[in-house]
Amino acid sequence: MGWTEGVEELALLSDDSRRRLETLAPMTLSEDTVLFRPGDAVRGYVIVLAGRIGVYLVGPNGREILLYDVIRGSSCIQSTLGLLGGEDYSAEAVVEAEAQAVLLPRAMFLDLIDDDPQFRKLVFTAFAQRMQSTMHLLERVAFQPVDARLAEFLLSRAENGEVQATQQDIASAIGSAREVVSRRLEAMKKRRWLAHERGRVTILNADALRVEADRTA
Repeated sequence: MGWTEGVEELALLSDDSRRRLETLAPMTLSEDTVLFRPGDAVRGYVIVLAGRIGVYLVGPNGREILLYDVIRGSSCIQSTLGLLGGEDYSAEAVVEAEAQAVLLPRAMFLDLIDDDPQFRKLVFTAFAQRMQSTMHLLERVAFQPVDARLAEFLLSRAENGEVQATQQDIASAIGSAREVVSRRLEAMKKRRWLAHERGRVTILNADALRVEADRTA
């Protein structure tokens, strides 16, 4: 086998299913590539092998909120809904970090759903997990203070104490406005919780951010 050997989620598929998948070649997606926009028809089911794709809901005023990231082992519910229900995309997908992915055409996706119980289970398990995480996002935006959402985001995205993201990226991820994020970051900087500059936030007091992230009112 080829690329399917490196994808743990595909290990239980039948040999025939994996052979069919191997006829598809992985593609490299450059950073900032827009994969689809609202109103586009769904072309297939994406399996991400590396990198990250952000799926955003964009309002009439241009303001956007990050619905979810598609990374290795996760799925895009926009694509699943479109393939199973025939709906067009209602969100926008952008490559956040150079990615490798395989696109399963609609016909192959539907055939595998019908023919392989393990593939069907994989798709619906990933769909359920993604729906649950989207519900959690709605709960956070509706009921969690902005400072708490900001702290939670910084802690979850930090690598070696640093977060590589613009203020607009952060605002989209936590469902706020860039101006609000800018003020909150400056307030946290004055408390010596973090330092920030263009495109980068350095965490100085992770414990304080954890306490803030747990705040519900």
